[in-house]
Formats: sequence, C-alpha cells, structure tokens
Amino acid sequence: VGNSSVLTCPLKGKLSMLTWTITPKAGGLCTLVYRTDKNMTHRTNCSDNINWKFSPGLAPALEIRQLGIAQEGNYSCELASTEGNFHMMFHLTVLAPPRLSLYCDEQGSPVCEAAAGKPPAQLSWVPESSSSAEEKSHDNGTVTVLSKSPACSTNVSNVTTCMVAHPAGSWSQSIAC
Repeated sequence: VGNSSVLTCPLKGKLSMLTWTITPKAGGLCTLVYRTDKNMTHRTNCSDNINWKFSPGLAPALEIRQLGIAQEGNYSCELASTEGNFHMMFHLTVLAPPRLSLYCDEQGSPVCEAAAGKPPAQLSWVPESSSSAEEKSHDNGTVTVLSKSPACSTNVSNVTTCMVAHPAGSWSQSIAC
C-alpha cells in the first residue's frame, strides 16, 4: 500500500498498438489504449493513479502510483507488433503492513495488536508463551490480529516482546507490565 508498481508487456518487433485491460476486485473495468501510428492514447474509466509510463526503446508500461487495496485485481495487456499479437496477464495483490501496538491490560498482561494488515500478521511472544490470537476482518480486506500473553509474573525480567511477522516486513516491540 502506498508504493508504486510498473507492469510491462515484453515487446517483440515494432509496436503498433498496446491495450491494457484492468479488472479490479472493486470498481469497474478500466482500459488504456496506445496506437503508435497516430501517437494516440485513450483511457476509459481509469483512476488518476493508473497511467502510461514511456521509456525509449521499450514498450509503454503501465504505472500504478500510490497503490491501494482498490487496485488489486487482474491486469491484461494485448500487444500488436510486426512480430504478431501477444497477450500477458498479471494478477496484482497489494500488501498492507499492519500497525503495531503493545499495551498492558487491566490484569497486567501484555496485549499485542497488529492492526489492518493484509494478509493477517503472525504474532509471537518472547519469552515464548501459549497465547492464542484473535482475528477481526475489516470491510476493506485487511485483518487486525490481537494476542494476549499470560501475566508477566512468570517472566524474571518482567519484559515481554511481541514479534510481528508479515510479508511486508517484521517488527518487534517490548513492554514491562
């Protein structure tokens, strides 16, 4: 989420026309067409953060700026050139890193929350404990994971660390309850 992505169709021969068809999980179909004979571009029903990216000697690429979960979906390019017609399909998945918070509850137990991650984060504790995680799904496709460690009374140093593992990164935070 928030980064940019560039999708490129492999160019074979001299390009004459390139069409991108985007079918997002949410929202309507978007198409972008580029014709070299008229140096013309056309777009239908595409958000402002989806556009062409032109580089000398390469086929025009598709750039998606400020990626959001709404841009997830299928991206198809059809390329017509002197070597023939070519088709390529991409499936774009957007990762949302969770927001980590660690606090002590009323009983003095550490509580770790990895909020609004996509996919759900994996939580673990140091020192290791037999805690279970609860997941809450949100309408936008993200998931909040909440884990409570047993009371710190068994921990000699009284410091507990929550470890968060996620495809977008790993984080840890420590607390003494």
